[in-house]
Amino acid sequence: MPTRESTPAGDPVWIDLMTSDTERARTFYGELFGWESDEPNEEFGGYTNFSKDGRLVGGLMSRMPDTPAEVPDMWSVYLSVDDAAKTYEVALGAGASTIIELMQIGEFGTMAYFTDPTGAAVGLWQAGTNKGFGVVSDPDTPGYFELHTRDHAAAVPFYTEVFGWADAHAVEGIPDFKYTTLGDAAAPRAGIIDASGFLPEGVPANWRVYMSVADTDATVAKAVDLGGSVIQPAEDTPYGRLAVLADPTGAMFALTGPVNG
Repeated sequence: MPTRESTPAGDPVWIDLMTSDTERARTFYGELFGWESDEPNEEFGGYTNFSKDGRLVGGLMSRMPDTPAEVPDMWSVYLSVDDAAKTYEVALGAGASTIIELMQIGEFGTMAYFTDPTGAAVGLWQAGTNKGFGVVSDPDTPGYFELHTRDHAAAVPFYTEVFGWADAHAVEGIPDFKYTTLGDAAAPRAGIIDASGFLPEGVPANWRVYMSVADTDATVAKAVDLGGSVIQPAEDTPYGRLAVLADPTGAMFALTGPVNG
């Protein structure tokens, strides 16, 4: 896929990993997906970028000392915005709660991080020199982004109002299944699923990152060999062969690849 030069407003534009062991994370994702990582930027708290074949795919930061113990190591999703200050104010007015206030990250861009009204943490990113992902949906790169929430009815209007999801589409025809896609369901760019029937007790609403892979089963096996663990074994679905894993410090991520056969 050609290098992606920009991201439409409202679409996922960036992911980053907060981890308690940055060196182990660099090794794990480097060996699992072939990601390169630059040297930590000490001016910005040791932040590190991951890239695949020279194109950015995400970031890495050390767990902050004041992070509550109950908050796990985790991947975060950021959505693209044209006006960070305006979007941040709209988000607060629509019921968001601030985790990290609006801030400029040097020349790279402007961000904020908050929980949506259903409890899921999400970020916004107004690009400066960092335009976000340089590639998506190629093997071993970020492929899909999905909000798991117990309150689908509240989540959809929030993202529609705050991030301009004017082309959100409800998936129809499946009983007791509430799913809304950003973009046409045949080629969605993100999704919101009603997870009230399966989200474990005590686990808040959350954004899940799916990494595209050429072979889901082979990637699962390799992840386990590298110290990861399986949360949900690989299975064929109408959306590809999916699996959910945790890296060596417990940060959860998913895989999406071609179905078997």
